[in-house]
Amino acid sequence: MAAKYFTVSEANELIPVVDQELRALQVLKRKFEEKYSQLKKLKEVTYGNVGSLDHDPFFTLEAELEFLQIEARSHIMSFQHKGIELKDIDIGLVDFPALISGEEVLLCWRQGEEKVAYYHSRNDGYSGRKPISE
Repeated sequence: MAAKYFTVSEANELIPVVDQELRALQVLKRKFEEKYSQLKKLKEVTYGNVGSLDHDPFFTLEAELEFLQIEARSHIMSFQHKGIELKDIDIGLVDFPALISGEEVLLCWRQGEEKVAYYHSRNDGYSGRKPISE
């Protein structure tokens, strides 16, 4: 599959959709962390007593965790299918591959920014962000 390159305007047009997907992923991540914590505590409380129970006390939480993972994967795959690189769910950081003066770069957007206004090389990462000159 050929690499997908975005123009700044194409990337900016996708920001509302990207923001919505990121917010959904952030909610799923929080839910997953809460459920995982509940499961861990439940396992600590019932350690050694599971064999004496007539049902699996972990089944519901484990199933909910699995469904959350499946849902999160579908959002992540949505980014991949669009050619967008998801870098950090928590801070809402994504990169859009692009060409600037014939060089492959990544247009960088962080949740909360109005538009894509920075880029960096693949090697520099977020710390090497430079403003896009119009």
